[in-house]
Amino acid sequence: MSREKRYWLLKTEPSEFSIEDLRDAAGGTAPWDGVRNYQARNFLRDDVAVGDGVLIYHSGVLPAGIAGEALVVRAGYPDPSAFDPKSPYFDPKSDPVRPTWYGVDVRFVRRCRALITRDRLRQIPALRSMMVLRRGCRLSVQPLTAAQWSTLVEIISK
Repeated sequence: MSREKRYWLLKTEPSEFSIEDLRDAAGGTAPWDGVRNYQARNFLRDDVAVGDGVLIYHSGVLPAGIAGEALVVRAGYPDPSAFDPKSPYFDPKSDPVRPTWYGVDVRFVRRCRALITRDRLRQIPALRSMMVLRRGCRLSVQPLTAAQWSTLVEIISK
């Protein structure tokens, strides 16, 4: 049984991992790891699937905004950084038998010609309900509706 394609916004600080870092990774593919929020983890573990569309959102910078597009190429799997004592994402409580944290692999599709800023997102009526625009919503993995995805891909394509 196949499921409908889903769409996601993945937030990252570009000083940690940017759309350019993804583009420059071997094969344009990299793990999306280091997520340490339970709701975001649940999305990665239970909902994000191969073939899903991804928009990479640069946060923690001014201006913040959507920087590019990617594709999920490996569904949720235990995040190896949780078990690596040398990793800044090491979690001594995470057990390889019953992992706490999950990641996915994403592949670069394209970079936006210009960052799609939060201010620009707010100006587009079809996007006003995006989670990223809600006050206090800091979740690093956020679902997008098919309508939001279509609107954003149209903007990126121009």
